[in-house]
Amino acid sequence: MSSASVLYDVPGPKAILRNRALGVAVVVIVVALLAFIIYRLFATGQFTYEKWQAFTYPYVWSQIGLAVLRTLGAFAVAAVGSLAFGFLLAYARLSSNKLVRLPAAAVTEVLRAVPVLVMMMLLYYGFGSIQGISMSSFAAVVIALVVYNGSVLAEVFRAGVESLPKGQAEAGYSIGMRASQVMNLILMPQAIRSMLPVIIAQLVVALKDTALGFIITYNELLYYVRFLMSQETLGRPIIPAVIVGGTIYIILCALLSWFATWVQKRTSRSPKVKVAETHHPGNPGDQTTTQLMAQQDAPEELQRHIDKNAPPRTGGHGF
Repeated sequence: MSSASVLYDVPGPKAILRNRALGVAVVVIVVALLAFIIYRLFATGQFTYEKWQAFTYPYVWSQIGLAVLRTLGAFAVAAVGSLAFGFLLAYARLSSNKLVRLPAAAVTEVLRAVPVLVMMMLLYYGFGSIQGISMSSFAAVVIALVVYNGSVLAEVFRAGVESLPKGQAEAGYSIGMRASQVMNLILMPQAIRSMLPVIIAQLVVALKDTALGFIITYNELLYYVRFLMSQETLGRPIIPAVIVGGTIYIILCALLSWFATWVQKRTSRSPKVKVAETHHPGNPGDQTTTQLMAQQDAPEELQRHIDKNAPPRTGGHGF
């Protein structure tokens, strides 16, 4: 039985035909749906020059570029902060001291339960209503993303560490390493490598969540896209603005996913160590075990035949 047929039964002729028919039906339905959407867009004049004239102006593209930079700026700061905050919470949750572990667990669960948008509005409007306290929209977006995604990443790091065999930590303790050294040098690096796809997926979520900043007037990509959609002088290009903005978000997320795949391949490579060939003095010809056994028990004529066909001797001398 092959390894491929262990997890499921090999489909027979009828099952193969049924799977092919289902595949063709799904493709036909998807193509028909896309064709209907494109037809309706053409029928409603969404591809006319009047709808797309806004994107013929260099000023509009320069503003889109600035909005993309603001989006990337908020994401970069939030990504670094989320990783750092996640590490701190993960270390606290993995602590052997209950006075550290239990409060960290409570904080993590509370922060994970609060939606990102609610956190942004609380920071921007809630603190803004307190006299003497003001917070910019950029700071509110970044802090909300750091708090939420950091708490999620903390659980990712903790799960990665706890999924490792217990012998990893015990081996470190047996050679005299402290708990912090075991965590920093043995457990956490392996946990990061094993959970890297989940970490990158959460960072992609953080990138897309920057779009929520338009609600608190942060001038990022979605904020400017909505501004274009409301311009009467440009023909209210709702569908073109959505297509352009959505395409930019897709490209950004695809680039981040590609970078994550590249990093994962680089980190998964183990260095190749060349092992020097050893020659045993009692086996100068590097003969196999079977040949050595045959030499011990073979008659003289067979012994001469084996010696004649044996490979040339290289290395040390026999004793």
